[in-house]
Amino acid sequence: MVDSWHPKPGDKVVRRPRVKAHPLRRVLGVFGLFSAGYGNVGSSIYYALGLVALIASGATPVVLLIAGIFFTFTALSYAEGTAMIPEAGGSASFARWGFGDLFGSIAGCALAFSYIVTIAISAYTVPSYLGYFWEPLKDSAAIGTIAAMGIVFLLMWLNVIGVKESSILNIAFAILDVATQVLIIILAILFFFAPHPQVFFQNVVGNWPTTSGLIFGVAIASLAYTGVETVSQLSEETKRPSVNAPRALILMIVVVLVLFSGISVAAFSTMTPSELALGWARDPVAGIAQGLSTTIAPGETIAGLFLAVVLKALPILVAVLAATILIIATNAGLMGVSRLTFALGKFQLIPSALSGVHPRFKTPHKSIILFSSVAILLLIPGFFGTGVFAKLGELYVFGSLLAFALAHASILRLRIKHPELPRPFKLRGNIKFRGYELPVTAILGLVATSVIWLMVVVTQPYTRWIGFGWMAFGAIVYFVFRHRKQLPLLRTAKRVKAPVD
Repeated sequence: MVDSWHPKPGDKVVRRPRVKAHPLRRVLGVFGLFSAGYGNVGSSIYYALGLVALIASGATPVVLLIAGIFFTFTALSYAEGTAMIPEAGGSASFARWGFGDLFGSIAGCALAFSYIVTIAISAYTVPSYLGYFWEPLKDSAAIGTIAAMGIVFLLMWLNVIGVKESSILNIAFAILDVATQVLIIILAILFFFAPHPQVFFQNVVGNWPTTSGLIFGVAIASLAYTGVETVSQLSEETKRPSVNAPRALILMIVVVLVLFSGISVAAFSTMTPSELALGWARDPVAGIAQGLSTTIAPGETIAGLFLAVVLKALPILVAVLAATILIIATNAGLMGVSRLTFALGKFQLIPSALSGVHPRFKTPHKSIILFSSVAILLLIPGFFGTGVFAKLGELYVFGSLLAFALAHASILRLRIKHPELPRPFKLRGNIKFRGYELPVTAILGLVATSVIWLMVVVTQPYTRWIGFGWMAFGAIVYFVFRHRKQLPLLRTAKRVKAPVD
């Protein structure tokens, strides 16, 4: 059962159970939410493009588009769920309302896993772009890993101080990043794709992968769109979350799909799939910028001289802004996992001590410090080589897709279990099932994410063992905690007030 509530006398509509007062500050608007979500989703193109090209070769733009359609389904499900249940927790909260605490715990464990890996992989990629200024950051495993650990530690301190400060940083970096990607896309279309479109199509058709490569490429391409959870995690710190959260998610859908499509066209207009996968796998956008700056020949007119200055500065600009957007992703991962544990503690799915907030900064400082430390530990293998990069990508997909599948299932379940709940944002395109309206996008999203997740589990032994090992650890913690607290294992327990230290 969900938390009990009682309508007031005279109410004309059924009211949604309101989230109880909490010590987190409501300071985020649409652009604050968008920047946090975009920092997680948008940053992945800076490394996912190369990983996808390594597997899908010429089909990279196609599989990115297919994964983008699935991403749209997921974002729409989160828009309905977050507007209906504006509390931190994301898919863990949806699953708790729809299926009970056990499934909420499973979703929360998967989410925590994906957030920790997000922190690690985003921070690990930053030094490779900054290697433009100092080559050891890219070439030396030890120096690059130390730099990544330093980034995580710095952002841990920033998030302990407060979400508003880090949100301002997110917005500024997101605006700069979007502008830079738009510039790259425009230059590539004007000087490469428009005059020589056959080059792009030859790179695509002439390097088409096998069927297995195409299918697994779609699975890996989902890496480019993970991070939508961030918006839901911050709903309890959002002004008017039932309105602003769906708007932020829809804005993110539009911006991400346009930029990702444009960047993939720019990539295959300036280099071959093999050049992208082998020469620029960890910093593909830097490869695009390098191709633009070394190939375009500006004229001697005033416009040409201006273009020459832009092209000369472009690799520098990409290096700086790629690093900043990846820092945003690291920060978004920290914000997400800390708010997730804040919610799980209140739901009594984990020990409530983790949901305690700082008396001065009003942030869940314990979880911030804890999961930052775990992310730093995940970076230790980086001292011994670059293989950790691909493995982190696979682990990222494992956690996020499992959480997405549970989110879609929960939205469908809530349509049946609680059709009376107000839905400020309600998905359209429904089908009738036993008198209930079930959204087609949630059904398709559930099928797609489940199939892709199973494919990763079956084909990737490393991911399978590490992922299920983490989930088993989370299950043990849940069962032991609930047994000691004498709480039901399946049914929903009462919320508790988050402690303030």
